[in-house]
Amino acid sequence: MSDSAAAHGRHERQDLHEGQDRRGQPYGREVSGDAHDATYDATSDATPDATYDVVVVGAGPVGLFLATELRTAGVRPVVLERLTEPDLGIKAAAVGAVAAEALERRGLGPALDKAEVTLPMAKAARARPGKARRPGGHFSALFVIDQDLQRDPDRHSRMVPQDALERILTARALELGIEIRRGVAVEDLTQDDEGVRVETTAGPLRAKYVVGCDGGRSTVRKLAGFAFPGTEPTLTGYQAAVELDAPEKLTPGWQRTPRGLITSIPGRVFTAEFDGPPADRDAPLTTDEVEAAIQRVSGTDVRVLSMEKATRWTDHARQAATYREGRVLLAGDAAHVHSPFGGQGLNLGLVDAANLGWKLAAAVGGREELLDSYTAERHPVGARVLENTRAQVALVRPDPLTDALRTIVGDLIRLPEGNRLVGEMLSGVGIRYDLGDDDPLVGTLAADRLLTLADGTVEYLYVLMEEGGGLLVSPSVRPLPHGVRHAHTKEGPSLLVRPDGCVAWTDASEASLDEALGRWF
Repeated sequence: MSDSAAAHGRHERQDLHEGQDRRGQPYGREVSGDAHDATYDATSDATPDATYDVVVVGAGPVGLFLATELRTAGVRPVVLERLTEPDLGIKAAAVGAVAAEALERRGLGPALDKAEVTLPMAKAARARPGKARRPGGHFSALFVIDQDLQRDPDRHSRMVPQDALERILTARALELGIEIRRGVAVEDLTQDDEGVRVETTAGPLRAKYVVGCDGGRSTVRKLAGFAFPGTEPTLTGYQAAVELDAPEKLTPGWQRTPRGLITSIPGRVFTAEFDGPPADRDAPLTTDEVEAAIQRVSGTDVRVLSMEKATRWTDHARQAATYREGRVLLAGDAAHVHSPFGGQGLNLGLVDAANLGWKLAAAVGGREELLDSYTAERHPVGARVLENTRAQVALVRPDPLTDALRTIVGDLIRLPEGNRLVGEMLSGVGIRYDLGDDDPLVGTLAADRLLTLADGTVEYLYVLMEEGGGLLVSPSVRPLPHGVRHAHTKEGPSLLVRPDGCVAWTDASEASLDEALGRWF
């Protein structure tokens, strides 16, 4: 078994008693997703002129994860959310590979295990007779990505719905003592040399930094004056949880028709029509509007008997020119928006938070220069996602020229190299930040692996990173700066891993270990 395969097996825990971790010890940090209702009882009104290290605006997954990363690093955040209750609309169905790994590095693997589900759409799309397949995703509704062809097949998405993830992260945030203030909207921001004054509907706050994690229509982004260039929408789409009078009239799975794209699974319908954006995206969404779209795209007279929830979506694609304006930063959809093709938005935003959290904590402590690397590292990753989602929209258009293009692209993706290229692009496993080192491992996000320590015991890399901070994996012992721990291994290569999982140095690097430690810690 490879290191990565062994790491994947850590979630099965078949050799341990229930309620124990990989070391056979009771879970000290396991967070259940069942405490959702209780968590919001702890919210409070804002205290006028309260002072925090960081104000995080938005209590979605990105804002919550960023807040937990900051608190783990020893700074004091507060989370502001304009909604009084969690949004129960249709959200992401899975957590991408590198985002799931970021959560696992903070000990949330057991909670993800409990929340993971098998979705009918995923099951139908990935079924293969006689062989269970790990989630590989799709490219523009081409389900040809084979996880077994990936360089590291065990690094895959986790089928954890976003609402379950929000419950997990809320419970963790409250466990860490983080204040989550609901029903508090941001009205204005004013920066100075010492920090940011935040005017809210519940009174003013003061912080050293503010991070907008408040979605694609981010108030923080607009108030701080971030440029947000991109492309206009070309389609109108709907996702809806519905009851149909005759669901058998719709072919299951993803279907391209002469009028657009439709996906039907029990209780859920997804459509796209390439006739421009909706006339009014903010208008109330009615059952008649969704029913008409389903009938147009499918070419059937199927009727919607009831609709539990629904949302409009488009393919507008925009990205902030920079993720930082002084003491105000952006993460997640506040920094970049794109179509949902490939299911990459949640993956992208959570890794934004992982990259930013420890750097922002260092800036609060006086090392502001580390923040320069946030945009430098994450902006190209966001740009790549916008690029591939635009390509996926182009590949699904309902015309004969696109039919021909899909055939060629599908053939290319079926080749092992094409499969790996697209698979790693969608999962984020192919991320490599430019750290100025030719060592191909430097700048990548480390997969979990089983380490044999000098005393003969074994431990997983991610377990050693659960408390945050950097980690030097090495058989050699040497003094280390504050914030870096040593995994004293019995043998093997040495590497320095940043708190966000990025490999910052190996013993094959051009730079010395002292240079890498000085740069990042």
